[in-house]
Amino acid sequence: MAKGILGQKVGMTQVFQEDGTAVPVTVIMAGPCHVLQIRTLETDGYEAVQLGFLDKPRRLAIRSERGHVAGLGSKRSKKRVTAGVELPKRADCEPKRFIREIRGSAEGFQVGQEVTLAMFDGVARVDVIGTSKGSGFTGAMKRHNFSGQRATHGVKKVHRHPGGTGCSAFPSRTMKGRRMAGQYGSERVTSRNVKVVRFDLASNLLLIHGAVPGPNGGYVIIHESNMLR
Repeated sequence: MAKGILGQKVGMTQVFQEDGTAVPVTVIMAGPCHVLQIRTLETDGYEAVQLGFLDKPRRLAIRSERGHVAGLGSKRSKKRVTAGVELPKRADCEPKRFIREIRGSAEGFQVGQEVTLAMFDGVARVDVIGTSKGSGFTGAMKRHNFSGQRATHGVKKVHRHPGGTGCSAFPSRTMKGRRMAGQYGSERVTSRNVKVVRFDLASNLLLIHGAVPGPNGGYVIIHESNMLR
């Protein structure tokens, strides 16, 4: 069975262990989520569970988003029912802000079921997937941790430049893949095999060791880690 849940990064703090050691942790509001769809080998070619997190007000949801979670009673659906076509089951919940699929066996899941943090009981380590903070167009020093030019004789106003990037007479061009300035951040990042420090089932809070990608308020996907302990 796929063990995964969607959440939102709250922020970072520290907790104290029994021996008095301070541990930096990231607080994640994990769930509750609703099962919106079940992917099967027969119908989709793969197995997965589609989860939705955080309700979206109906006034902000477009018709397709509302129809994805509940029946709209449209003329087309009524005609299909009259013709004997079985309509897919809906979760019968509010539209969701964050929807993702958790790959794996869907055994034990049903459409409309509520998934909570309790399913991670006994899980010691997780993988956290998020979108890193975007820094826009940055230079080579910030983007690739280059040391820059020397700040001594012979260097004039090019201290943060990357230096030479081309070749000699052959092939007399810049090779593909050269590390240069460009877009930095705002991409999918996975923190693997992160230790779970504490659960708070009453508040749906998950405390994990260290930092996770993304800003406070950013959405994250949490999987049970499959790496060796």
